[in-house]
Amino acid sequence: MITQSRQARELLSRISGLLPRKTRPAARIRPVPVPAPSDTLLNRSLADSLSIPIRSAQGDPDCLQAQNRGQFLARQERWEDLSREIREADQSRATARCGLPLADLIAYGARADVVNATEHALSEQKDTGNRSLIRGLMAFEALRAEHRHDPYLTALVALAHIDIGWAWRGPGNAPAAPAASQRRCAAHFDRAAALLEPIEGASGDSPFLQAAQCALFARSSSGTLPVADAFAALIDLAPANHRHMRTLGTQMLPRWSGSYAALELEARRTAARTAQTWGAGGYTWVYFDAIAIDDQACARVDTRFFLDGLRDIVQADPSQEMINLLAAYCTVALRKDLGRNTQADVPRLKIAAAAGWLIRDHLKELHPLVWAHAAEGFDNSARITSLSRFAARGHAGALQAIATQFREEIEGGQKVAFTEQGLEFSPA
Repeated sequence: MITQSRQARELLSRISGLLPRKTRPAARIRPVPVPAPSDTLLNRSLADSLSIPIRSAQGDPDCLQAQNRGQFLARQERWEDLSREIREADQSRATARCGLPLADLIAYGARADVVNATEHALSEQKDTGNRSLIRGLMAFEALRAEHRHDPYLTALVALAHIDIGWAWRGPGNAPAAPAASQRRCAAHFDRAAALLEPIEGASGDSPFLQAAQCALFARSSSGTLPVADAFAALIDLAPANHRHMRTLGTQMLPRWSGSYAALELEARRTAARTAQTWGAGGYTWVYFDAIAIDDQACARVDTRFFLDGLRDIVQADPSQEMINLLAAYCTVALRKDLGRNTQADVPRLKIAAAAGWLIRDHLKELHPLVWAHAAEGFDNSARITSLSRFAARGHAGALQAIATQFREEIEGGQKVAFTEQGLEFSPA
């Protein structure tokens, strides 16, 4: 928890400073090109140049345990136990080591079989109208009918519909889905909305239920204020969960429910409201995904404020899960569209340069799945057919990105070792 420092107090004053910022003329922009890997980095095995402990490719054990618990209870049809465990985790705000709420993880595991069946059928281009395929979803609807007064089981079924809706929509980087698939997607979101509408009043003090309500905005055309207010209420319930702030940022883009002015306003408001938890980090989290997918948002971001927030995030949460996330973001996710828009390239490169101190000063172990997701632009709808291959791609990409940060040392014939005590250099 960050104390109310001078920087945190300044956040409150910056809230009122929403004046248009002068942008540098395009003719003066000289983005520094991304250095190409040298022959030394390409020809020498990275294993000979880098030594870094690798976290299990399966991910955080706490996450796996919670997901497996939810899946077990669902397969055993122990619905009362499932509801109770989600509710208790939700009310206690319990989280895994990676920061994900246990309530979300248990619920994700509980609906995994139902959702995976649809995703598998779509990936194999099977007959998606076959009743055997939707048997699991029908069973979920039946359990909801038997427990219609249980808001947690109702939200669980709604979230299964939302997940299946996204499966019909396809990955975010895929071509536009066929009209029939878009109708299927819309139908599942409509059903989720119908399920969640009666329990909206019960969602007030529950991050899990409130997040389910907010998930509907991904397919609705709600106005800017209702979306911003709903996410503000959710963030106030769970200020330590940065994922809600990241989703708010993408929702405030013009392509969804907001505008660039609304994005800036909500970023500053969020920073002020979460200063006790994240310092200036609330501003960074709201812009985190938005600037990675939208050039205009990147061109407009207050780079100094963003970088202040990045340092405050590390101060608030110096875990290796967080360091891997931020390092992968700076080295992989932000650089994907470099060169496409010169006005966006300047802030993009300034922020990406933070990878230097993140990796050199804070990185101690590698989390391959985090880097693999960064390469996909943190697209939650990306289809992963093999977790081991997905992690292997993340591992390889991470080593290449990290090696680039130590270009001079490696070209000078040194080996870089990451240890709990810090970096160690020795002859390769």
